[in-house]
Amino acid sequence: MQKTLSPHRINRKERGQTVTEFALVLPLLALLLFGVIQFGIIFHQYVTLTDAVRTGGRQGAVARDLPNPTAIVENRVRNASVNLDQSKLSVSVSSTFLRGDDITVTATYPYSINLLGIVVKSGNFSATTTERVE
Repeated sequence: MQKTLSPHRINRKERGQTVTEFALVLPLLALLLFGVIQFGIIFHQYVTLTDAVRTGGRQGAVARDLPNPTAIVENRVRNASVNLDQSKLSVSVSSTFLRGDDITVTATYPYSINLLGIVVKSGNFSATTTERVE
């Protein structure tokens, strides 16, 4: 009489092999997972910065009659980027605020890609928009 092995039955050698393979693959999977998370965080910061600069540019296009329009535009950029560390955010506004002239709003924000305590890449994001003053 021949014994048939159950598909759920794993002998000891195969169990040890499975644990060893898992131990070898786990660090790679963890590195990949943390890389995806870091990329998501960095991408979110970039999109937030770009959107904040556009918001500031739109405000500047209609702010020529307001007192101190440069401060109003910078404040609008900072309010639109509340998810970013405001102490690291640098905003510059360039315009004469005369009808038909351009307003240029630029913002920079530092980033750092950090995988398991090792900084892989760092630098500054920069976003610029130009609008025509109405």
